[in-house]
Amino acid sequence: MTIAPNSHLADGLTGAIGGTPLIKLRLASAATGCTILGKAEFMNPGGSVKDRAALAMIDAAEASGALKPGGTIVEGTAGNTGIGLTLVANARGYRAVIVMPETQSQEKIDFLRMIGADLRLVPAKPYKDPGNYVRVSQRIAEETGAFWANQFDNTDNREGHRLTTGAEIWRQTGGVIDAFTCACGTGGTLAGVGMALKAHKPDVRIVLADPDGSALYDWVKTGQLTSSGSSISEGIGQGRVTANLAGAPIDDAVRVHDTAMLEQVFDLMIHEGLSIGGSAGINVAAAIAVARDLGPGHTIVTILCDGAARYQSKLFNPTFLASKNLPAPPWMV
Repeated sequence: MTIAPNSHLADGLTGAIGGTPLIKLRLASAATGCTILGKAEFMNPGGSVKDRAALAMIDAAEASGALKPGGTIVEGTAGNTGIGLTLVANARGYRAVIVMPETQSQEKIDFLRMIGADLRLVPAKPYKDPGNYVRVSQRIAEETGAFWANQFDNTDNREGHRLTTGAEIWRQTGGVIDAFTCACGTGGTLAGVGMALKAHKPDVRIVLADPDGSALYDWVKTGQLTSSGSSISEGIGQGRVTANLAGAPIDDAVRVHDTAMLEQVFDLMIHEGLSIGGSAGINVAAAIAVARDLGPGHTIVTILCDGAARYQSKLFNPTFLASKNLPAPPWMV
């Protein structure tokens, strides 16, 4: 069967990645007098924005010959990239070995095992430590001759976002966009979207959203990689400048505390029916801060990275939140 261009049929799983809608966030827009739009990346087949990076890196590896039929993909991940890589691997006949810190949510651990990943859990250690999950994944790939996806420093990641996510946002807004804000793990989404938007409109503001415990806010503001505090968010925040982030056209940064993140997660759930994870909550809180800085009448776009179900045992667990001195969802108290 030949699928016609622009039809509503997707050619397998990979054909369903991308093309997500922009959703107007009513409360945030009303509170700021701006139009705040969230790119619904939780609607990708693997449930997150990382499906795009996974597909882009695998496509590029196939094209270069780094990944051959029947091969193995190895990656160190906080979870979502591992899910995307495993699903694309399943669809294309590869094996996926996923290395993940054991501190990540049980929901992501269970999901990776469910979809057939060869999951290796390791203690959470800093990047400089040889036991860090990224470094462990690199060693496994080198020792077995597998393809190491290397999402943090593989710039096919940001190129995928430049060609798809950024292009979609420009098209969906009709070029009416004043700012884009996004948190960074690998830096691929922020860098790729920023590059795409700046190519069309150089004065669009690209703003990094950063949680406590990450060094990127200070890096943008002062040029120094310094950090303090901690966050319960997963998969975002960074203590180094990755290859994907290097050279990214970033104009400013906003620091978002966990309390502000949770406020957005809970409000969007109960008042707008949008079920989002912590990184999306940080992105929305940052978009609101940017909107207030710009003033009424502007359009700000952000990324709704993934859904809340992957963090039920943390974000929606009053006992866990109390242990971190954070507020629980009002309807659960």
